Amino acid sequence: MEVESCAKSPIKDLALVAITRTHAGYFRIALSLGWQALLWKILLREAEDSRIKMYFLTILWSFSLLILVVLSLLYLLRCIFLLEMIKGEFSHHVGVNYLFAPWISWLLILESAPFVTPKHVSFVVLWWVFAAPIVLLDVKIYGQWFTKGKSFLTAVANPSSHLSVVGNLVGARAASKMGWREVSLFLFSLGMVHYLVLFVTLYQRLSGGDLLPTILRPVFFLFFAAPSVASLAWYSISGSFDTASKMMFFLSLFLFTSLICRPSLFKKAMRKFNIAWWAYSYPITILALASTRYAQEVNDVVAHAIRFFLSALSVLVIFGLLLFTAFHPKLLLSEDDPPLPSTAADATTFPNYYLSTK
Repeated sequence: MEVESCAKSPIKDLALVAITRTHAGYFRIALSLGWQALLWKILLREAEDSRIKMYFLTILWSFSLLILVVLSLLYLLRCIFLLEMIKGEFSHHVGVNYLFAPWISWLLILESAPFVTPKHVSFVVLWWVFAAPIVLLDVKIYGQWFTKGKSFLTAVANPSSHLSVVGNLVGARAASKMGWREVSLFLFSLGMVHYLVLFVTLYQRLSGGDLLPTILRPVFFLFFAAPSVASLAWYSISGSFDTASKMMFFLSLFLFTSLICRPSLFKKAMRKFNIAWWAYSYPITILALASTRYAQEVNDVVAHAIRFFLSALSVLVIFGLLLFTAFHPKLLLSEDDPPLPSTAADATTFPNYYLSTK
């Protein structure tokens, strides 16, 4: 039976629209909330009242989990009823990178849980469940880069490709928390080698701007997200925010400064609210997390000022995005944000969300 034939009521019509248009890019929301929960889990360790701290973390984590569960269920239904659209995302040079987002989000929810320790058996089992798809996607993406050569990488590389790197580094950080140093080093080395390849490729071709429409300009913030996560991952592996972690943090801080000093780059993308705006939030939160670890290591006025500024900015950005999303719910599933191609064969020609120039 065709899915369209099931839509005989307004509720079913709405459900069909939600399933059809909830592509993997919507997991930007879950990524932002997951990183925010992890940030507050670290910041509130210094709080004296443990009861208030636990209440706040539980509420924030529960809200993040709720959003992620809803998005995951919608995407699961999309996989069941609209498999051809999933194939279209898998074949698309931007869409395939967002297939990492659900698994990264679940790893973040796992790490930020206020009542689960990394040594608990449930943490170990769930880590394997969420990390295995990331490695499988690595084989697909990095294998193509390796076997098809520079011309292929130059054609498909874009700022959203950093999500594949972030996925490996988040997995490495979680593995190190469990004491799995060898697994952590494996994922860290896999992510960093391909980050260097990706960074050089995008640097030489002017940040891949020709592959991204104006509406996706917020994705440029992923340029400083990857080195920020790398600094956090290496901190977990080495046990201290050493020289290597500081170097990656300084690189991410420089890239962040370079981007915010060029507001004209994002001017057109800010004309109308879109789900892509959520790409501003989680890179800033990741950088705030790295600055927190840096401030704990250095413990001087400048480091704490940087931590305060970035943490406050992270909270303001996500709060603003939550308000925009709450007051403009129809824009999330509007016709201006059409779904991905209905078949994998149309992935490079269908006028979809990722290629929209509106």
